[in-house]
Amino acid sequence: MRIATSWSNDTKAETAFQEAFNNLTNEIKGYPSLLFVYFTEHYSSDSILASMAILPPGVKVHGCTSCQGVMTQDGVHGVDGPAIALFGIQDVEGAYGVGAHAQGGNPRDAAMAALTLALADADRPGELPDLIWFNAPPGQEESILLGMQEVVGVDTLIVGGSAADNQVAGRWRVLTRDIADGDSLVVSVLFPSCRIGCSFQSGYSPCGPRGVVTSASGRVVHTIDDEPAAQVYNKWTRGLIDAALPMGGNVLFVTSLSPLGRVAGRVGDISYFTLSHPEMVLADGSLRLFTEVQLGQELFLMEGSKETLIARAARVTEAAIALDSFSSEAVLGVVMVYCAGCMLTVQDRMSQVVDALNQTLNGKPFIGIFTFGEQGSVLRGGTSHGNLMISSLVFSN
Repeated sequence: MRIATSWSNDTKAETAFQEAFNNLTNEIKGYPSLLFVYFTEHYSSDSILASMAILPPGVKVHGCTSCQGVMTQDGVHGVDGPAIALFGIQDVEGAYGVGAHAQGGNPRDAAMAALTLALADADRPGELPDLIWFNAPPGQEESILLGMQEVVGVDTLIVGGSAADNQVAGRWRVLTRDIADGDSLVVSVLFPSCRIGCSFQSGYSPCGPRGVVTSASGRVVHTIDDEPAAQVYNKWTRGLIDAALPMGGNVLFVTSLSPLGRVAGRVGDISYFTLSHPEMVLADGSLRLFTEVQLGQELFLMEGSKETLIARAARVTEAAIALDSFSSEAVLGVVMVYCAGCMLTVQDRMSQVVDALNQTLNGKPFIGIFTFGEQGSVLRGGTSHGNLMISSLVFSN
């Protein structure tokens, strides 16, 4: 089994894809069984789709857009410009399948359909894969997870990241060999001949304030402890969103270091959290998040820093290696989901993130995408959707 990454920032999508693909096939000395394709919105997804006509029939393709760049062991590519990165798995003893389906207002059914197509594409219908990897437009991730769990149950490892653009303007796209659009979700099933480990964490800690959701609908928290949610959050953060309270407004870029946490599970006295990123103050004082919340859930104010976000990618990767008892020497490659909000917070220091990963992985290939939502298992058993999270998917021999 061989894994390699490659990249290009040529201004033309067709040239960039061909350059990156040629470099990847030279590295693995052949064609990949599964090819992840991640790129910035500066490239037309239709042009990349057309470029894939050069691929042999046996190459399965799964991809989407990434916010303001992509990341490999060579550095961060794009920085608000054109960039494409590829992650290729050559594994003749494994089995891989890709399926996609338009959401069409019913993401749960679409997820079930896409997963069923992926299992058929792998010639493994009815079997449980070692891993399900998915990308989808942001907004309906909880329903998508429920749909896939209808097919494979709650114990199958599901990992993913929500497609992103540069300005939260709806320019995200997902990609397979057959489709390139902004509505579909794409699912891959992996039955590899190697071992897989995964860790899903945040770089944030609870800092004291907490309260119970007393009114909510979907991704909107109306009240916390029977008080308007935005006012409660503003009090907890000592006036962080003062400017948005009178009329409402976007608070996405000022709340990245002060998200809300929900307990995903406990080990002994230690709580593990998934995070919700406050996005908007509504005119009635409600607070809109990038995740769903439930009536009666306890919300914790979390805090992070640039230093913890810079160090976290390497630490999550170290955790994935340790969790599955790998040795770092046995690592073949890593796929990383790194929240776009975290990336934008430390954008001028992302080279340090790459350096720390290279030190942990001893220069082994990795790819990183910057997403508008992250999905994984904080504790084994059950997948959740969160924000401002990082996941590391490690392939090991």
